[in-house]
Amino acid sequence: MTDGQWARVQPLLPSFVGRRGRPSRDDRRVVEGIIYGYRCGIAWRVCRWNLGPWQTI
Repeated sequence: MTDGQWARVQPLLPSFVGRRGRPSRDDRRVVEGIIYGYRCGIAWRVCRWNLGPWQTI
C-alpha cells in the first residue's frame, strides 16, 4: 500500500485514543495483511511472516 493510499484509508479507521486495555497493533500492518490475504487467496495462517502473527491480521 502506497503512502497516498494509506492517507485515504487511515481517517476511516476507528480511533483508540482514551480506550483502556492493551494498545492495538499498527493499523497499516493489519490492513496490508488483510489485503495480501484476499489478493493471494490464501489462508490466514500462511500469511507472510513480516506481517506479524496470523492471529492479529
